[in-house]
Amino acid sequence: MERRDSHQNTSDNSNPFVHTLNMTRAHKIRGLVFGSILFPIRIFLVAICFLTMWPISRLRLAGLSEAERARPIMTGWRRQLLHPIIWFLSRAAFFFLGFFWVKVKGRRACHKEAPVLAVAPHSSFLDMLVLPETQLATVVSRSENQSIPVIGALLEFNQAVLVNRKNPDSRRQALMQIKQRLTSNGYWPQMLMFPEGTTTNGNSLIKFKHGAFVAGVPVQPVLLHYPNKVDTVRWTHKGTTWVEALWHTCSQIYTNVTIEYLPVYTPSQEEKNDPNLYADNVQKVMAKALGIPATDHVMEGRVPTRKLGGLSLPLEPPAKETHSMLQKDGLRKPEVEAALNRMIDRCQSEERWSADLDDLVPLLGLSDRQTAAKICGLYSKVDKVDLRQMYLSMAAVYGRMDFKSLIHTAFTLYDREGTGSLTAGAVSDLMGALLGSPQHHTEELYRELSRAGAPTEQDLFRVLTTHPTYQKLISEYFTSEGLVSALPLVPATNRKAGNNNEKSPSNNQSDLSPEAADNGMAPATKKDN
Repeated sequence: MERRDSHQNTSDNSNPFVHTLNMTRAHKIRGLVFGSILFPIRIFLVAICFLTMWPISRLRLAGLSEAERARPIMTGWRRQLLHPIIWFLSRAAFFFLGFFWVKVKGRRACHKEAPVLAVAPHSSFLDMLVLPETQLATVVSRSENQSIPVIGALLEFNQAVLVNRKNPDSRRQALMQIKQRLTSNGYWPQMLMFPEGTTTNGNSLIKFKHGAFVAGVPVQPVLLHYPNKVDTVRWTHKGTTWVEALWHTCSQIYTNVTIEYLPVYTPSQEEKNDPNLYADNVQKVMAKALGIPATDHVMEGRVPTRKLGGLSLPLEPPAKETHSMLQKDGLRKPEVEAALNRMIDRCQSEERWSADLDDLVPLLGLSDRQTAAKICGLYSKVDKVDLRQMYLSMAAVYGRMDFKSLIHTAFTLYDREGTGSLTAGAVSDLMGALLGSPQHHTEELYRELSRAGAPTEQDLFRVLTTHPTYQKLISEYFTSEGLVSALPLVPATNRKAGNNNEKSPSNNQSDLSPEAADNGMAPATKKDN
């Protein structure tokens, strides 16, 4: 099947990683009254279900060797006795939460017809109500969940594929295990996966991850609908928290849900050879059936991004959140400017790019070490930050200099050997610094830069300002007047290629004024599912 660029204009849609629960005063009052009564009763009943499932789940693999645990439990008393009990208790738990009726449309294919059930849109942990309706199909889960009481036992019972996302070896082993199960010709039971990889507000389908499609086997798309007056179920990266979602859902007398099975999607040979193409085409089919856009948004780690020419553009630039935190700590425009000067002076004079929390507090002029830790967390998973990345991302978003000067500064900082050219790794690091998010797929950009040899500063400036795809990066992401005025004039006809987005998903401000910080976002608190 031929790949088609059908990702719709993402700028016309709200951020899929943000959900705000809009309730009328009447809904709030009714929710408070009903919730005070229903919430404790329902949570108590659900807890009883889970506590009952805990020891029963452990029995399924008890006494088996490692070799026996690596095989599916399809026969015997472990299957005939324990499976119906866990199925019943699982369904009872969701019944007690208010999901009295689960409407089913279409027919679920057997595991030989479709080894994979691809479920979307992914709204919250409450989506797991699809498991009882699919006869407890096996799942893929984070290995960290194995240590959670009850949840770990249920994952063991399910014989789930466990993966440590931070460990490349674990990811490779999990991928091999998934392929082995999906190509077992019915030896392993059906597998259920949420290809979006994280929860969204359901206004669009974000880009599917290719794990469910890597084996090249037929997939049955499954749609989840919550046709309720108040959308209480969704829990996203920002906005409604999981506690609020649980409270408001339990506060409803009942919650409607519909599971819709679409026809089995059988991949072409081209799709079998290209899992990303396969994933994109299934995403389009499901988006069309839902009547919502298929977008190129994706969650990179904990950062919501969208794709453009192989680059990952954060929907919420960390520089905006950084400035918001600096303002809350009492820093004004002159003090922020002074902090930026201290950062670039240290980078250029001492070549000490790494800074820990003790360094960051005086560099930024902070009075609170906790604020420094939060800012550090926006740029790094450890308690150290690359000052080049922090400086360039803030300078890029807020237009501290014209674009040509910005590129010159960035090139100088990442041309570590002083050769006047950049390696492929340096290009990736430089773009990651400018965008404020690590870039792992800059091969396309590097090929453009190195057409005439090792990329120079002139090559970098030329490609970013004249290539149709990367022009859109400049016009959409670096939006300050200072940056735009530095761009050469290019006929509009040259801008038709590349991504179809016409506007930035983030309304980046062009200065460091307090007004600009009013749109700053709070730090991310949600976890990927």
